[in-house]
Amino acid sequence: MISAVILTHNSQQSLKATLESVSWCDERIVVDDYSFDKTVALSKNLGAVVYERHVNDDFAAQRNFGLEKAKREWVLFVDSDEIVSDELAKEIQKAVNSGNDGYYLKRRDFMWGRELKHGETANIRLLRLAKKTAGKWIRPVHETWNVAGNIGTLHHPLLHSPHPDVAQFIEEINRYSTLNAKYFYKLGVRANMAHIVLYPLAKFFVNYVWRLGFLDGTTGAVVAILMSFHSFLTRGKLYMLARKS
Repeated sequence: MISAVILTHNSQQSLKATLESVSWCDERIVVDDYSFDKTVALSKNLGAVVYERHVNDDFAAQRNFGLEKAKREWVLFVDSDEIVSDELAKEIQKAVNSGNDGYYLKRRDFMWGRELKHGETANIRLLRLAKKTAGKWIRPVHETWNVAGNIGTLHHPLLHSPHPDVAQFIEEINRYSTLNAKYFYKLGVRANMAHIVLYPLAKFFVNYVWRLGFLDGTTGAVVAILMSFHSFLTRGKLYMLARKS
């Protein structure tokens, strides 16, 4: 009844654990953005169906492609740096028979050997499990699954271990902030000096102080700073796009 869909790009370091954690699914689909490491070979060796497709700066389209290729009634989207625990797997298999059309999944984030229990990633919920025909993914970046019908929430979380180091984190922030700025620009959103300066500062205060990110130690401080930097880059790039036009 369940197809697992995983988007990949040079994911060989973490992908084996991800694929093995969804081995109970009836079908495992990997949509690869033309990796130049061993991601494709590893996926095939572990029994996944692999499609190679350029993401073209549109992650929603990439996920919708995977959705179209899925053959089962239910589809579970898992990122290549996430693991489905045994407890979550059992909960999912029961949930698909409960009458809902989709489910939010909670997530526990681990960064550089430490679990982040506070700040921006605390209490996160992601709509990752739904019937194949229940909806489509929208937004080219920070994409969301627009599912119609009854949506529940599962208790057991995904286990998420992103960003092996700060350099990779910054590289991803630079890419995603560019895509985010372009998306906002197309929507007619514009940024001024107040947005560029004040929004990142406010975001840092909310994540590090209000949401108690400081309790996650140095790791929590680094994450709060970098996520605020993401906001700064998004609005700075949005401002420059308007200037160029």
